Amino acid sequence: MPVTINCDMGESFGLWRMGDDAALMPFIDIANVACGFHASDFNHMRTTVQLAKAHGKKVGAHPSLPDLQGFGRREMKISREEMANALIYQIGALTGFLRAEGMELNHIKPHGSLFGMAARQEEMAHAICDAADIFQVPILGMTGTLHETVYPARGHRMIAEFYGDLDYRPDGSLIVTREHDAKDAAEMAQRCVRAITEGKGVATDGSFFPTRCESICIHSDTPNAVEIASAVRAAIQPHI
Repeated sequence: MPVTINCDMGESFGLWRMGDDAALMPFIDIANVACGFHASDFNHMRTTVQLAKAHGKKVGAHPSLPDLQGFGRREMKISREEMANALIYQIGALTGFLRAEGMELNHIKPHGSLFGMAARQEEMAHAICDAADIFQVPILGMTGTLHETVYPARGHRMIAEFYGDLDYRPDGSLIVTREHDAKDAAEMAQRCVRAITEGKGVATDGSFFPTRCESICIHSDTPNAVEIASAVRAAIQPHI
């Protein structure tokens, strides 16, 4: 299957604005729409779904830990059952807005610290699967983590994700910061091409680690997200 570009978006809240979703849409294939627990609200959810529909993009749910204050980028102690219920609540809300526009849920992409916790903690990986059991769509995840073992073992397709605007440690783990810094767009595009063609990611110390790339993630809250998305789209086109 061709490599896609996905983007975390719809992350505004009330009168507060985050990211330039309209400018990003032409460069992406699938939109991960925030569901209200780390960002977004009912108005922004519907507006983002409508924007994606207008651009012919597929939409997935981008659910989070219940952490609006911390933008979902703070870990918390939460049980598997409670997390699964929070996920069903969020994904169900987005599914309603999709149905209102005659669209179907395409995938699930856990947000922020929930994504990282599920990579290391079986209970959180299973909580995501508990919710995915209901909606029956693929889950975006990371190679070399519990995503790659637990999701398929539970009968769910994992779409291997590579990050086009974040850094990696030498062991291949992702460095997730509360706020994202601007990145050199050309360098990020080159890293994405290497991940696709060579199956290698580059770490902060310049070393390489094995990776697999079926979808490239760009965050809408990265300051130069549009520049990065444009550069990545142009760079990967000959390789997909």
